[in-house]
Amino acid sequence: MGWDWQVFCKDNLEQTVVAGCLGSGGAVTYLDMFLGAWKWTLAVSAAGLLVALVVGTVIGILRTLPGRGWRYAGEAWTELFRNVPLLVQIFLWYFVVPVLIPPMAALPPFWLVVMGLGFFTSARVAEQVKAGIESLPSGQRNAGLALGMSLSQTYRYVLLPMAFRIVIPPLTSESMNIVKNSSVAFAVSISELTQFAMQAQEETSRGIEVYLAVTGGYFVSAFVVARCATLLERWLRVPGTLGAKR
Repeated sequence: MGWDWQVFCKDNLEQTVVAGCLGSGGAVTYLDMFLGAWKWTLAVSAAGLLVALVVGTVIGILRTLPGRGWRYAGEAWTELFRNVPLLVQIFLWYFVVPVLIPPMAALPPFWLVVMGLGFFTSARVAEQVKAGIESLPSGQRNAGLALGMSLSQTYRYVLLPMAFRIVIPPLTSESMNIVKNSSVAFAVSISELTQFAMQAQEETSRGIEVYLAVTGGYFVSAFVVARCATLLERWLRVPGTLGAKR
């Protein structure tokens, strides 16, 4: 069976080839659908990553505070969201949470998926933030407090800036993972790349071309994230150390 990349130039209703491959006059080609699905994948990934970084940082800090209550609360959050499969969590957010919390029923499925994906990843981010803070010498915290800083100021100005430099590499992996994990959004009918692949393959029977294109979309997205994180790591590295930006 030969290749047929013109499948992306076909109208999704008439199955006729459209000149230029981009729909016009109401026609929608599979290339239009692919690009639209890619945008949804990037949107879910970016929003989920933002939630994960904010929530994960807070939980990671809680796990390093002196009080046991804060630590237990942070550990409970981490264990809960880390030990339940992501797909199950997405279903919980989509089917269960709106029933238990009626105002959540007004949220579009996009935001429910973002919350599920973000909270799931936040547990992993929290572990990395905790590890970054605890890898610093205890004298750093003591020095900040000795200078008259409050505990929150010590975290803000002393501990977190150094900890984040340390954990950028593992956070890069999580950023790439969230792009790949965004594929679970297909389970609640969000038109991201995986959903597009399943629909296009059924309508065109050109699974090889469709899935190769979707694979390329995920690869390019994750690769760009990795390259951006590498540049950020180099930019933030302490001057005078190996790989620091000059």
